[in-house]
Amino acid sequence: MIRKGFLIIAMIEVLLTAAPLRAQINIEQIVKEKIQPILPKNGEGGGVAVAVRISGKTSFFNYGMADNAQKRPVTADSIFNLGSVGKVFATTLLAQAVKNGELSLDDPVAKYVTELQRGGDIRRITLGQLASHSSGLPNRPQQYETWHRGRYTWPDFVRFLNSWKAGPNHEPGQQYLYSDAAMVLLRVALERRFNTRFTGLMHQRLTGPLGMTSTALPLPRDLLGRAVQGYGPMGKPVGKPGEEGGTFDWPGSGQIYSSSRDMATFLAANLGELPGYGPIENAMAFAHQGVFTVSPRLTIGLAWQIVSAGNFTIIDKNGGLNNTSTYIGFAPQKKLGVVILVNRGRQNATIYGRQIIHALAQNQSQPSSEGEANPDDE
Repeated sequence: MIRKGFLIIAMIEVLLTAAPLRAQINIEQIVKEKIQPILPKNGEGGGVAVAVRISGKTSFFNYGMADNAQKRPVTADSIFNLGSVGKVFATTLLAQAVKNGELSLDDPVAKYVTELQRGGDIRRITLGQLASHSSGLPNRPQQYETWHRGRYTWPDFVRFLNSWKAGPNHEPGQQYLYSDAAMVLLRVALERRFNTRFTGLMHQRLTGPLGMTSTALPLPRDLLGRAVQGYGPMGKPVGKPGEEGGTFDWPGSGQIYSSSRDMATFLAANLGELPGYGPIENAMAFAHQGVFTVSPRLTIGLAWQIVSAGNFTIIDKNGGLNNTSTYIGFAPQKKLGVVILVNRGRQNATIYGRQIIHALAQNQSQPSSEGEANPDDE
């Protein structure tokens, strides 16, 4: 079993080797130009890790510091808080279960989280609505229970869900309303369906098979040494590396951590470019399909945003907290994509990620210039 695991990781590493020199030069120039606004300046804390997938190859570009105080630079193996990018792990597991016939997007969440069967409007919400931000649930429970102070324990959350009432602007299945609460509830529903903690389910069905050894929830002790220090928008330290925080306070409800190297594997799988991983890639493709139409240019899949302009489509997901800014996106027709991980809050990684994708798509058919690769590339 151990030998098989090593072979899987070795095979993925071969598939994710750096691009040849000619292609590397233009990619590097595009990346550095586009992310210039979020590169650290004037002693600001933080750095940026970027992974680019194009023409079946992956390139890594790293800038700034994982931890200023320790003078530790960002590398492709630095581990970042993914913020809301982590939502696509839960929805990929949901898509996998649907493809396996283990549940349905139309199943009421109360079918699996039985504490909700005594509630009111929560019983109308389906798994598909949770995953597509169309459940009507608020982003955070405090927006409904304005009197609540502190984090939400599981009993607190159940109380909120059972007392929640839909209204004209948040009817289940009727409008797009981004919701962290819905995605956390989806994790619990998956746990109940498979009688397995979310972190174990993610490892068994997704990150383990893909050899993503630096992706975890919560971050175990042996990976803490590679966790980045998070910084606020002005470059001041916020929290401790690998620290779990947020609204919810029970095992499996926190943020997922990962490296740009692991996320490059996840990106390649979403592009359907990892031979031998057909079932996982089929589930990912299912998660990319539109579930809820927000506007002619924006459709929501299972957490993924499907952004269309003419005949060009980008499928992506962004994330952000006060000490992290993240992005993963790809153009399926062009078979290219990008991951951006920033250990500084309130940086609009979405804009720069989409700009990189557009620039790479335009650059694909143009001849590359010669030159030397950046020594930070891997």
